[in-house]
Amino acid sequence: MKKIYRIFAGALSALMISALSLSLYAGQILPDCVYLAEGQEVEELDLSAASFSGSGPAITVGAPVRQEVEAEPDRFPVGLRMFGAISVKDILVQVVPREYVLPGGSPFGIKMFTDGVMVVGMTDVVNGGETCNPAKEAGLRLGDVITRINGKRMSTNEDVAAMVEKSGGSPLTVQVLREGCESFEASVNPVRSDDAGGYRAGMWVRDSSAGIGTMTFIDPENGCFAGLGHGVCDIDTVNLMPLSSGEAVDVVITGVTRGSSGSPGELRGAFSETRPMGILLKNDPTGVYGQLNPASMDWGNASPVPVAMRQEVKPGKAHIRTTVDGSQPEEYEISIERVNFSEGNPTRNMVIRVTDSRLIAKTGGIVQGMSGSPILQNGKLVGAVTHVFVNDPTRGYGIFAENMEQCLSSLSAS
Repeated sequence: MKKIYRIFAGALSALMISALSLSLYAGQILPDCVYLAEGQEVEELDLSAASFSGSGPAITVGAPVRQEVEAEPDRFPVGLRMFGAISVKDILVQVVPREYVLPGGSPFGIKMFTDGVMVVGMTDVVNGGETCNPAKEAGLRLGDVITRINGKRMSTNEDVAAMVEKSGGSPLTVQVLREGCESFEASVNPVRSDDAGGYRAGMWVRDSSAGIGTMTFIDPENGCFAGLGHGVCDIDTVNLMPLSSGEAVDVVITGVTRGSSGSPGELRGAFSETRPMGILLKNDPTGVYGQLNPASMDWGNASPVPVAMRQEVKPGKAHIRTTVDGSQPEEYEISIERVNFSEGNPTRNMVIRVTDSRLIAKTGGIVQGMSGSPILQNGKLVGAVTHVFVNDPTRGYGIFAENMEQCLSSLSAS
């Protein structure tokens, strides 16, 4: 009898430890705040699609738990429970209007000029037979953005080259922005190059970028748009490029380089030489955002669709709208394999797999240029394609449409 008791007690202890561990894990991967559409009841919140390696336990919600806090009608705390009994965490629920947008899928060209110039490379300079690097010695790093030299605004590569040459070897006061927030001054002392002649600072800078992406959605009320699903980063430093000005232009897809394991494919396209379709307003980690020109704001018979809240995104069948030939988007079937509610990475909220044989035959799966392709599920816009798995081009990441819509809304309100 004692042996049976010990076995039972041990099994019960193991079960309790497993439940506690799962509860702690659930608390880590579930968000601290969720949005609920007006008209929905809090009991409709379903967070069981979170990444529990496929299917998760039932996550239920209860009544407001922090009674000492006076709950607002549209903002209140609730408690999450696993299996209806085990407390997981308290989260904040924010009630917001349901947004409706026009899903995209069309390719567009991005022409972007940086706010300042970005340091993208360092190169040693031979001066008097000695090797040195003035920029590195002054404390500059790859990814730094030079905004001013000797008080003069720097907008182009040529601006920097002219100031370096004009210095005649005298120190330059360089205003630097690091990682988008830290601003400081550096003293750079250019030297004459034995090899090239003239003065050099030992750095390469970049002032612009261009590429192809896919339009995710358009706000039909004001013509603002969101695309790409991730920010435009410098190809060398992988740092987000600070936007000064930019254009969105029409693109016609002229060909596809198919993706294969270890070799990402890409869409090839030609920029239109006609008037730009719009201007870029923001380059954000969640995408690029802008305003369409009035001439580009003819929606025809297109119908808006609701933007899904993150908890409405479920593993299972979905579709992407994308363009791999010409300029007209088509819908292709995919599967959402996994949903991640964690707020640590805003552009990798779901894992998707292309299941449509037509798209696989054309592209091999997800290719560069498809970033921003809208993901639709159950009549709602749930997200956009962001990245491809290098070793499996049929699979990739997606971002929640909620994240992009919030960024666009904040931009429109400012």
